[in-house]
Amino acid sequence: MRKVRIGVIKAEPVKWNKRKNWNTLDRLVRKAARGGAKLVITPECFLDGYVASDKRSTQEKFRRIAERGAKGTYIKKASALAKQLGLYFVVGFTDTPDGKTFYNAAYLFDPKGRIAGKYYKIHIGARYTPGNALPVFDTSFGRVGILICADRRWPENTRILALKGAEVILIPSYGMWHEANECWMRTRGYENGVYICFAHPKVAFVVNPKGNVEAKLMGSVDDVLLHDLDTVTHAHLNQRRPDLYQTLTEPLS
Repeated sequence: MRKVRIGVIKAEPVKWNKRKNWNTLDRLVRKAARGGAKLVITPECFLDGYVASDKRSTQEKFRRIAERGAKGTYIKKASALAKQLGLYFVVGFTDTPDGKTFYNAAYLFDPKGRIAGKYYKIHIGARYTPGNALPVFDTSFGRVGILICADRRWPENTRILALKGAEVILIPSYGMWHEANECWMRTRGYENGVYICFAHPKVAFVVNPKGNVEAKLMGSVDDVLLHDLDTVTHAHLNQRRPDLYQTLTEPLS
């Protein structure tokens, strides 16, 4: 892995207001770029404000707020911004490629504005269809994986990404930012020898492969945390005993 500076956005989105949320993203991504960031990550479903949690939501409102995959207006804006600034950009939003099925999504754009990766949340709430894959994406600085919010609660998800070669795990989130969360994330970083980069409306932080919080940003002001990521070794993964772990994949009776 090559050294890279990440920008982790800590900002509160406005439900149902993609224009305002985009303006916030545009401002903070540009700030991150001026600070030398080559990878920027937003909180979960930032574009729409995580409207799935709004009890007033209707299916029709949900359909209208969702982006139509790569054809979506704001997805095109995200692509153009990544290309203009020459950086990798992960944006969270509600995705409906076919107008019928809805995913809690995070797209990874590369410095040329191309979609370098898509991830759909696998442990989902109401209105969403779960994703069915844990992909790892190649970048110019190393390999990255993405988990969205609740996906981080299951240690197997992070382990699979690490075994696939991920050196950095990006976690856009909206809920569950209590004190225990930091303990979880430190554990995930240490037990897999990876960086954990956590983006949430209330807090942004980076955990190193030794399980230490290297940088953290809190407060009521929308902002972006800048931090340099360095070498990853996955040192102890080759000491696993997978021959003893079959029970982990057996369903509960």
